[in-house]
Amino acid sequence: MSTPSTTTYVLRGVRPYGTDPVDVVLADGVVAAIGAPGTVEVPDGAHEVGGDSGSDEGLVLLPGLVDLHTHLREPGREDAETVFSGTRAAAAGGFTAVHAMANTTPTQDTAGVVEQVHRLGEQAGWVDVHPVGAVTVGLGGEKLAELGAMADSAARVRVFSDDGKCVHDPVLMRRALEYVKAFDGVVAQHAQEPRLTEGAQMNEGVVSAQIGLTGWPAVAEESIIARDVLLAEHVGSRLHVCHLSTAGSVEIIRWAKGRGIDVTAEVTPHHLVLTDELAREYDPVFKVNPPLRTAKDVEAVREGLADGTIDIVATDHAPHPVEDKDCEWSSAAFGMTGLETALSVVQQTMVDTGRLTWADVARVLSENPARIGRISATQGRPIAVGEPANLTLVDPAATRAVDGAAQVTASANTPFQGMELPGRVVATFLRGRATVLDGAPVDSTSTLEGATR
Repeated sequence: MSTPSTTTYVLRGVRPYGTDPVDVVLADGVVAAIGAPGTVEVPDGAHEVGGDSGSDEGLVLLPGLVDLHTHLREPGREDAETVFSGTRAAAAGGFTAVHAMANTTPTQDTAGVVEQVHRLGEQAGWVDVHPVGAVTVGLGGEKLAELGAMADSAARVRVFSDDGKCVHDPVLMRRALEYVKAFDGVVAQHAQEPRLTEGAQMNEGVVSAQIGLTGWPAVAEESIIARDVLLAEHVGSRLHVCHLSTAGSVEIIRWAKGRGIDVTAEVTPHHLVLTDELAREYDPVFKVNPPLRTAKDVEAVREGLADGTIDIVATDHAPHPVEDKDCEWSSAAFGMTGLETALSVVQQTMVDTGRLTWADVARVLSENPARIGRISATQGRPIAVGEPANLTLVDPAATRAVDGAAQVTASANTPFQGMELPGRVVATFLRGRATVLDGAPVDSTSTLEGATR
């Protein structure tokens, strides 16, 4: 982890959680003072951030965002992303912590590999990197990985997932749920029944029938979720459902929570807004796992996020090199980038529509992910004096046209190319150290010219 900043910052006239404007002082890695504008004592030489944003709304201050579902690709696919480039992109998107999924090469299924990823995150210094351990050896679905060793390692793994593949064997899934109870871990399931999705390319429905692509039925997701919430209840363990995407899945999670089962669920930004209609042009940038669903499903996941059935938004940031997407649909890789657009999509679909407040955004993009990943001692903390200065400053009135080639991530496969999205991350702070200022990543050699009070 990076050390606390020795630089002092004063955030002028910012609105914590979208409330009334205050000045906030960051010093020695923590929030040192909060008060009405002009009433806080600011140390000499402090660097000013905020002030006149040019917006009637002012800048919104949130706890640093936490992503429970990021693919950083390293080790093994550095042509798509590295820990450095991916975490730099995360900081640009307002994140101060990410959970790095296990489907690397080699797989993150041993203490040695998760510790390697953890060290790479520390060396990069953009965000806190928490490796996700594989549930099974090599994601093969046949033998449990070294869950206990990964939990006891320097990486302190608490989230385990074979994401990209489903733990489809119910006996193995039960054993995993039993095992992680010993250290308060959670199994994050990629809900996809493999026999029901053989050769599947997109959502099974009217569009797939019309354009001739093999369909991916909603029941392939829903049947695994239904099985696993019952297994979690039987075992008395924690279950997390990755990238929930169908109306039926929302109803199963709602039922399970009403029954008292310890289950949490995530939705991705792209499933909050995009539909299977986009597949009609056969553009592989819209090929993703699980697939884009129908407008009815989009409405259902928005409602589920608004009423708390769905606990968090997670990016499922999945970068790919050009050649893996610039090809025929059937040959293309599944996945989309998402770290740099997540907050904007949530603002567009949920805040600007009145379904969530900025306090709710903090809950689904920071507080709940930190709690589920068991990192809430340091991340997703309240904006209060004495708390770690892991913070994100957003201009909600700004707009931008998405340009994949201009993203900080090493890959350009964004499904939002050319779209106008609201909101702009103005600054990100990791333990009081600015990783982003004026919307751009702050490299270690950067200066703060013009920012001094």
